[in-house]
Amino acid sequence: MIAIGNTLVSEELLEKKFVCDLGACKGACCVKGDFGAPLEKEELPVLDEIYEKVKPFLSEKGIKAIAKQGKYLEHEKDEWVTPMIEGRECAYVVFEKGIARCGIEHAYNAGAINFRKPISCHLYPVRISHHKDYDAVNYDKWSICSPACKLGEELKVPVFRFLETSLVRKFGQEWFDHLSAAAEMLEKKSR
Repeated sequence: MIAIGNTLVSEELLEKKFVCDLGACKGACCVKGDFGAPLEKEELPVLDEIYEKVKPFLSEKGIKAIAKQGKYLEHEKDEWVTPMIEGRECAYVVFEKGIARCGIEHAYNAGAINFRKPISCHLYPVRISHHKDYDAVNYDKWSICSPACKLGEELKVPVFRFLETSLVRKFGQEWFDHLSAAAEMLEKKSR
């Protein structure tokens, strides 16, 4: 583990390789799972605020699921998630040519909103678990991401490099620079 500020970062972010291959996985991370995408508490009012601008980018099924369940659900005490359509995909998902994509991100890319998408989605395959004195930043291994691992190996792109934009969004540039420096040190040690 690497300590940076109030985070403990798994070295797997530096060692494992990963590049999303949507053509192969079809966006399965937005469809598979037992519950919707994890949400930070501060994202809840954002979803309330942007929903009407996001709604035109969603599917009818997604709009109906959100109308029935709400824009977000409490999964466990103080743990929030996006609603799902009939226990399958996230209610904010849209399908294009058989690939699951984020309707929130579509609204962002169209300039309708300035919120890209929930940080847990932007960070995937990294998951953050909050503890009393620190946040644990871990690589989440899931078989549906095998094509991304294979492509990452071929291109020699570590998880943290693939996620640079989202890691900077979450933790800031200075934090990311510390992580990059740690990666360089580990690489020198392994030579």
